[in-house]
Amino acid sequence: MSKHEIYKNKKVFITGHTGFKGSWLALWLQQIGAEIAGYALSPEELSHFNLLNLNVKNYFNDINDEKSLNAAMLEFNPDIVFHLAAQPLVRDSYSDPITTYNTNVTGSLKVYLAALKAKVPAIVSITTDKVYDNKEWLWGYRENDVLGGHDPYSSSKACMEIMTDSFKKSFLSNGEMLIATARAGNVIGGGDWAKDRLIPDLVRNASKKILTPIRNPNSVRPWQHVLEPLNGYLLLGEKLLRGQKQFASSYNFGPSLSDNITVQDVANFAKSSWSDIDFKMESDANHMHEANLLKLDISKAQNELQWMPLWSAEDAIKHTVIWYKNYYQEKKLTSMQDLERFTNF
Repeated sequence: MSKHEIYKNKKVFITGHTGFKGSWLALWLQQIGAEIAGYALSPEELSHFNLLNLNVKNYFNDINDEKSLNAAMLEFNPDIVFHLAAQPLVRDSYSDPITTYNTNVTGSLKVYLAALKAKVPAIVSITTDKVYDNKEWLWGYRENDVLGGHDPYSSSKACMEIMTDSFKKSFLSNGEMLIATARAGNVIGGGDWAKDRLIPDLVRNASKKILTPIRNPNSVRPWQHVLEPLNGYLLLGEKLLRGQKQFASSYNFGPSLSDNITVQDVANFAKSSWSDIDFKMESDANHMHEANLLKLDISKAQNELQWMPLWSAEDAIKHTVIWYKNYYQEKKLTSMQDLERFTNF
């Protein structure tokens, strides 16, 4: 696979670098030899970012703080921006829809404007597989399918895609800055402690010998290890850094269709890697709408970027659960081993 050498000595600005996915991206770019600045809210005390202790220039603030964001972007003067900062939780989007839309739509616009003022050449902007108007059909969604979103989180990310398209047409007609959007599926991996996520709930409870109640056991999701879409983001960023305008588009990054498996399958695979994991299926009394079936068509990324998923869903679950088992039982951090295993695959 590509070693992404183009990022060596490049100045890379990551929004949301203290989050789960952002911290893994920062780790990977650090190993390549990039100079990294991150702009995000301060990390939670228990976070992958804190455990990694990365050599990164930190700007701890909200992306909606225009003055701070503009100053950080101008000071660092990046070659490329990876925009991951978001309110990423469906359930939180119901309890606080205003913050969800402010962060995911208006905050993203502020990132684009700050990058434009700083004359940044390229942005890879991260949305989600949930941007599609989900008909719960059996085939995968393609990048030109209708956008939508039942819940506020999904809707906010679809709005972000529409805003991005408008921004490009309105302000970037001469190619001043190349922006591509990346839509990834259900991402798993060590270091995610968000609430109401399946594997974090399973391993957190396993560490306390607690049973995990599981809702929607038959829901099908495109499960993939966090390093899979990050590999796609880095490939997409390479094209933009080279000024290849045809790649300033939208791309799906998900598993092979055979790896779209149910919540119950994931729980069973997880238990096979750590016997302390225990769960029971039950109905959710506080049920909020969640799609039962969601698949992505990844042929565009495969054909245009030569990207492909490397680990099966079973392998991704195994590596993820073993990461947590090592952390909880031995306080051992194996992120670098996972990265090396993946990049040498």
